[in-house]
Amino acid sequence: MAGNRMQKIGSVFSRTRNLLRIGVIKKPLWFDVYAAFPPLREPVYRLPRPRYGKVKDVVRPIFYQEDEVRAKFYKVYGSGPRPFNLSQSNYKSTCQRFVEKFNELKEEGKIEEEKLFEETGKALLASGIILQRRGTDKVAQEDHQGVETRGSVLHLQLQTVLEEIQGKKKDQEEQTPELAETQKENPLPS
Repeated sequence: MAGNRMQKIGSVFSRTRNLLRIGVIKKPLWFDVYAAFPPLREPVYRLPRPRYGKVKDVVRPIFYQEDEVRAKFYKVYGSGPRPFNLSQSNYKSTCQRFVEKFNELKEEGKIEEEKLFEETGKALLASGIILQRRGTDKVAQEDHQGVETRGSVLHLQLQTVLEEIQGKKKDQEEQTPELAETQKENPLPS
């Protein structure tokens, strides 16, 4: 309150004195001592004096090669569908796995620099990590010819689930008359 360092107008003593006058706070222990023995120069906030000449920033920005890969990854793929799991100490984000695979393929030197980013995405897809581009379907599905599209796979899965449900209903309908007959013959005592 009175000792707030964010206040830049007046000193702590002058602000406390004004708060005492209007009755907002009780008198602090140090107030009478400060009034009896004030400092030679009252401690008030002053703007720091400007430095003359050009002040150069001694810390240069630090950029690593993988920072460019990360920036391109987040631009193309975004941060992903799931949040980062920071509770696990050995957790690797999809971006970190992408960067490691990118560096691994780059060290091999078999792939040209221009195609390296796309090939890294394909390599991760082959290893089971699904990357989804911003605003499009899954990565490189148009490149994998002969592989069924996501819509047709989903349609097939829905058909099989529907057939299973219909099969279960038929089994229940067949079992229901049999259960009714067995209950008539052997009623349960209640």
